[in-house]
Amino acid sequence: MPDTGNHHPTRVNDYDSFAEAYSALNDTSLLNAYYERPAMLALAGDVAGRRVLDAGCGSGPLALALRDRGAVVSGIDVSAAMVGLARERLGGEVDLRVGDLREPLPFAEGAFDDVVSSLALHYLEDWGPTLAEMRRVLRPGGRLIVSVPHPFVDYVSQDPRPDYHATTSCTNNWSELVGQPAPMRFWRRPLYAMTDAFTAAGFRLGVISEPRPDPAARELHPEGFRALSTKLAHLLFLLEVPPDAGEPGQPIG
Repeated sequence: MPDTGNHHPTRVNDYDSFAEAYSALNDTSLLNAYYERPAMLALAGDVAGRRVLDAGCGSGPLALALRDRGAVVSGIDVSAAMVGLARERLGGEVDLRVGDLREPLPFAEGAFDDVVSSLALHYLEDWGPTLAEMRRVLRPGGRLIVSVPHPFVDYVSQDPRPDYHATTSCTNNWSELVGQPAPMRFWRRPLYAMTDAFTAAGFRLGVISEPRPDPAARELHPEGFRALSTKLAHLLFLLEVPPDAGEPGQPIG
């Protein structure tokens, strides 16, 4: 969850200031707990024994689920408060670090079998350096599994429609979600800009997924479940490093 701005109490993307409220919401909400996270785990499949980096790990719900499925998990997030909550959740045996995804990753080349990045890339204007680093820390044959807001959602729902082809910033306020002023800045880009960035970084497209909500949400979130079952919300990618890949792209810096 890369953050921007200064240390003003209402700075943009300030997860440190509302970490506990957001973590509690993420653990139970329809979109996170019964839609995006199950879809990420389904794409990951059998991770037993695999070395997995959770890039943008937040308070660690996805990392916990992967660890419970037998993965050897590491995590990194820009928010020190969120990483602190992840340490409480996961205990001392998981390597969790504070770091910005726009900067070099503090891990060795080829250190991981998988990198997962859950709703983090849309905070970045330029994906190129970050994807190059994710590619660097993956072994040949490794996988990158990513979720992002679906690029078609704003295009079909806003009036007037935005320029679909442009990569532009947009700001939402999460104050109702977290109980305090919380301006959040995201970057909207077209689908082909995403796939172009992945292939430019040396990844091969494996799967594009438009998930449906977990049936378990039918009773817990009945109205939301019905609505989400017929809508677009998130888009998921499974990307592969070719098993015969040569040297990864240049790291940041």
